[in-house]
Amino acid sequence: MDVSSDSLNLTDILEKSQEEGMDRQLRLARLQMEKQYLQSMELKNNQQHTCEEQEHSRTHEDDMVRQSRGQQIVPEPLPNITDIQVPRFPKSSRAFRQIVKAIKANEVLKRLGEEQLDTVVESFTLAQYGKGDTVIHEGSEGTTMYIIAEGQLFVTQRGQPLRSLSTGDVFGELAILYNCKRTATVTATTDVKLWEIDRQTYRTIVTQKHKQKRQAILGFLKEAHTLNGLSDTQLSRIIDSMEECKFHPGDVIVQEGDEGKSFFIILKGEVQVTKETNGRQEQIRIMRAGEHFGELALIRNICRTATCTALGDVTCITMSKEDFEETVPVDTVELPMVDLLDIEALNLTGRKRISFPDRSNVASAPLRLQDLVPVRYSEGKYVGQPVTLGTGGFGRVELVSWGPGKPVEYFALKKIRKTHVVHTRQEEHVKMERQALLLSHSPFIVRLYETFRDSRYVYMALEFCEGGELWTKLREAKYFTEEVTIFCTACVVEALEYLHSNRIVYRDLKPENLMMDKHGYVKLVDFGFAKLLLKGEKTYSFCGTPEYLAPEILLNEGHDFAVDFWMLGILIFELLVGRPPFCSSDPRKIYSRILDGEIYFPTYVSEAACSIILKLCRNRPGRRLGNTRNGIRGIKKHRWFHKIKWEKLAAQQLSAPTAWLIKKGSPYVNFKRYSMDMSAEEEEFSGWDEDF
Repeated sequence: MDVSSDSLNLTDILEKSQEEGMDRQLRLARLQMEKQYLQSMELKNNQQHTCEEQEHSRTHEDDMVRQSRGQQIVPEPLPNITDIQVPRFPKSSRAFRQIVKAIKANEVLKRLGEEQLDTVVESFTLAQYGKGDTVIHEGSEGTTMYIIAEGQLFVTQRGQPLRSLSTGDVFGELAILYNCKRTATVTATTDVKLWEIDRQTYRTIVTQKHKQKRQAILGFLKEAHTLNGLSDTQLSRIIDSMEECKFHPGDVIVQEGDEGKSFFIILKGEVQVTKETNGRQEQIRIMRAGEHFGELALIRNICRTATCTALGDVTCITMSKEDFEETVPVDTVELPMVDLLDIEALNLTGRKRISFPDRSNVASAPLRLQDLVPVRYSEGKYVGQPVTLGTGGFGRVELVSWGPGKPVEYFALKKIRKTHVVHTRQEEHVKMERQALLLSHSPFIVRLYETFRDSRYVYMALEFCEGGELWTKLREAKYFTEEVTIFCTACVVEALEYLHSNRIVYRDLKPENLMMDKHGYVKLVDFGFAKLLLKGEKTYSFCGTPEYLAPEILLNEGHDFAVDFWMLGILIFELLVGRPPFCSSDPRKIYSRILDGEIYFPTYVSEAACSIILKLCRNRPGRRLGNTRNGIRGIKKHRWFHKIKWEKLAAQQLSAPTAWLIKKGSPYVNFKRYSMDMSAEEEEFSGWDEDF
């Protein structure tokens, strides 16, 4: 049985079950599909997809997945692709076929388009290694992917043997997606020849091809008379909703007399257009790449006036009338733009401040670093040590308060190691985090009060959210009730609506980046991956958390605000179930499953929750709830939120169902305890932090 077809059937059921009376039938259908699915998985127990995410009982394995998280992927600044010449190396037909076969067999790479695949294959170089040579060292930073042309290699991890590799095998492929450390050592057991390609070359090819293809499609859309008058932004949304489809020689794409439901643009091949005359088909014309047909079906209920048949292999992109109606008009309300001059002022001077609402109990004098003193543990094994609220590769977040003689108020002081920022080339992202927080005036986004710097750190004095991290509460509770999940998600929707209205895409939504205040309201924190985007603009950074990555990020297609809606769907699933829908200890399996798009729900998840998750996690960004014609209002109007009074939520007048999660006691009682950091940080004087 084809598992993917089950997923599509479930989607259809969820989309059609709008009436309350369908709930019982829906659950019965889902139970039957679950039974069929588990039977199919039992038959496929020797295949790759046999991991914990397809389990529906709360097993120990699920608990293990819930406690862990894939390594965060930091956006890597890459050179302007227009400045890079992609190398090309001639290959024999045998070598070409060998590389193509290896790529098409790989779960991460097999989705490369034809126009990308040929160029990628041509860019591989051939390298030779002797018997005993180490090709990859465990723990080193990787930049290269390999395909074995000849010979054998052996893989070990932490000194333990794992497997052998032979001709045609691929290894090291994650390194061409993003900067990551090697998880194993690969050693040649014979003399070997390896095809190699590095990350910069691969990403340049894929990004260039996607941009070129998108620009070409945009040009084709502008030639469609039906679409005259639409802006580039609206046409871009249409592209985001279109899907690629292939036809074989003789396939009828459009049949004369049938109801018109789709619009087509030919990307490759030839299409014969015929019309019935006196009982026989008469050729009208031959259409080629760049031409389109069926556009009137988007705006009128008409029957097809001709038959379109593929003369050879044909590739088209298509859009249904239903998707078109969901997409256009794109902007019913014009959203305010961020003042770019204001951004520039922040960049140049670092002195401009945007006033926040008055802080209760805080004097009018500005914050100074020397006035902030560490809060110390008053009990336990760390008694007397400074309180640490969180740690990461960037540094630490410490709990501080005003010095003696000042009103009692707590702050979360984020200390970012300057040497780490420079080493990982994150200067611009740290600056963007500061700018995004300074521009944010929402009760659902943590406040930034002031920033400082010295020779070792840059500091951010942030609002202290004493309710603690939602991720910690989720691990303690195992999973949340639907009432709690709806409330937490509604707070996130308010935060995203505010950010998107100011053209800020967040890109790192997950429970770890959600904090609760003392009343149980959820706030968005950590803006290290936030980015300012202009209307219709795409960005090509590869960043985020593996389980939350949207398909367009994995495919290097360029992304925008729609990635936040995908991540919102993943967040809802994780809060309800206790784990993300796509999870594994192997990132390659996570990415393969994300691109497959199969979300399988435990039976206890309600129909409304399934519906909103599936609508948020649609593969094509232009079709996602929140990114269609009604914008984020479409999310708010979904029946899953029918009990939320949005105006009262925005005014924080609702009683938070999360309040029971918050422990009472010392200000740090809701946080994990950390020992004191005794390491000595190096000084850094490059001057990138002059704005702080």
